[in-house]
Amino acid sequence: MSTGERWTVKSLNAADGSGDVIVELQEDFLAEAGLHLGDELTVEMIDGAVVLKPVRPEETAS
Repeated sequence: MSTGERWTVKSLNAADGSGDVIVELQEDFLAEAGLHLGDELTVEMIDGAVVLKPVRPEETAS
């Protein structure tokens, strides 16, 4: 996926009183980004855009 590529998705109210939202990511987005169901993402607001980045375990030398 190229840097700066934008996708538009809808957010859904979690409806559990938490104030959280659910964002359903499209399968083609997941594939292009190399993501899988259950992957952990960080969320940042950068210049008015919500930026998602995968949390990857750091490789350690053995």
